[in-house]
This record gives sequence, C-alpha cells and structure tokens, in this order.
Amino acid sequence: MANPLFYAKIILFGEYGMIEDSQGLVVPYSFYKGTLKFSQADSDSEFEINSNKHLQKYSDFLSELNLSDDFRLDIESFKKDIANGLFFDSNIPQGYGVGSSGALVAAIFERYSVNKHNPENISKDNLKHLKAVFGEMESYFHGKSSGMDPLICYMNLPILIENKENLDRVALPEGEHGKGAVFLIDSGQIGETGPMIQIFFEKLKNEGFRKTLKDEFIRYNNACIDAFLKKDMNPFFRNLKKLSHWAYEHFRPMIPENIFNAWKRGLDTNAYYLKLCGSGGGGYILGFTKDYDKADKMLEGFQKEVIYRF
Repeated sequence: MANPLFYAKIILFGEYGMIEDSQGLVVPYSFYKGTLKFSQADSDSEFEINSNKHLQKYSDFLSELNLSDDFRLDIESFKKDIANGLFFDSNIPQGYGVGSSGALVAAIFERYSVNKHNPENISKDNLKHLKAVFGEMESYFHGKSSGMDPLICYMNLPILIENKENLDRVALPEGEHGKGAVFLIDSGQIGETGPMIQIFFEKLKNEGFRKTLKDEFIRYNNACIDAFLKKDMNPFFRNLKKLSHWAYEHFRPMIPENIFNAWKRGLDTNAYYLKLCGSGGGGYILGFTKDYDKADKMLEGFQKEVIYRF
C-alpha cells in the first residue's frame, strides 16, 4: 500500500485573530507534502539520517504524553520502525507558515494511532478532541500549539474555525480560471513562529491594541471569511483592504522588511492586497487580486505561486 501523503496548510484568514477568538479559514496546500518512509539499507542520505534522529527524540517526547484511550499511540511500533530506518520525507519548507511540523504529527498519528479514525467520518465533537490531541503532540515543536496545523494536514479538507470551541469542515467555492487570484509571495526569509507570537502577546498587554484587534481586525477578518465562502467578491475585497491596512499599521514587526513597500503599494493602487500567512516574520505572504496579470507585473522580482483562481 502506498504511504499516505500529508499536505501543507495555509491559513487564509485568522492568523493571530484566532488566539483572540476570531474565525479562521485554513486550507490544505498540495504543492508541499510529506510522508513517512523507510531508508534503504545502503542509504547514507544525510537528510534521512537527520530525520530519523529527530524522530527518535520525538518518540521519547510522545511516550511521555498521557493521551486519552481513543487517541492513544502505539509508541512501541513507532520506536521499532525508527530503529529500522523510518524517516519523514518532506518538501514542506520550515519557517514558511505552511505547517511542516503539522504534516509530521498528522502522519505519525495516522500510522500509529491504536484506534483508526476515518477523517471523513469524524464528528464535529471529535474534531475538537482530535485538535486538542494534536496540540499536545505538536507542542514539542512550538512550545504551545493549537493543534490546528496537524488537524488540517490530517483531514486534508478546508476547515472553518468558528471560535475557540467550534470548528467544522467547509466547502470552498469552486475555483475557475478568471482574472482574479489568491497567491503566495516568497519573502526569501525564514520566519520563526516563537518570537512573532511573543511580540503579539506583548502587544495584547496594551488595552488600545486589544480594542482595535477586537473592533476592527476581527470584524474585517470574519467579514472576509463570510464573503469569500459566498464568493461575494465586492464586500470581500472591501473588507480585505481594511484588513490589509490594519495589518500594515499594527503588525509591522511581522511583515518582512523586503515586503513592506510592496504591501503599501498594493494598498495605494488597489491592484492587490497582502496579508500574513501564518505568524509572519518571513516565509510566505498571502496576496489577493482581481487581476493577477497586473499584480504579477507590479510584484516583479518576487517568487510567486498561485493557489486559487476566481
């Protein structure tokens, strides 16, 4: 049987806001993927050896976790496979906000969970439990994890986060080859999640910031999700501009320096709007435009990848 692939994820909307109970919209991104494999006996690949060593350390961490019976892992089999050359074969870039550790966690859970789960049949209630389990498993990598990344990678379906308590599968409007596009811009820098989250929590100590986050950012964010899912593009772009402008004003430390002018140019010309993809600081930036050819020319020099057309 072929090893299942676990895809990267993209937070279209809700980065940072979800910490404060905004909605979120997270989608799988099949351009990047990872799978568990065994090294060939004669392999001397440095990548495979390093990955195997990381899995050894991670298995020690997982063996200490006290997961509920429904979501228990067969750590013994995992460790045995590691001894036999198991590694995680992945092209998902780290520090780019697309869920590299999430895919690994999902792959391990899929293979080594004692009770097998079918992602298509998981109830809304169990989704919550699974997210919590994934949060514990992924905390090894980030110190604290919501579990959202591994959940998306595991489900391989778009997920709408309604609030901190509730989430559910959602259907994205079908893409079509129109002029408009959602795209990724490669900042060329690696972003570190920890320091960016720290900056955000520091900002949250300021009452004025908390108020504008709630009254403006979360309102624009939720309105964008609502309009995007309905494919109602006029209110979508109207709220997206406000969201992009808000981030430009309040998330400056999270915007890579080499993207800053391009971000402003989009706001000034209305040719495209940019937003963070994940925690920022580097990695990918998300772009939205009604006319991709025009935006593409204006963003010459940046490496871009279209992920959705409309």
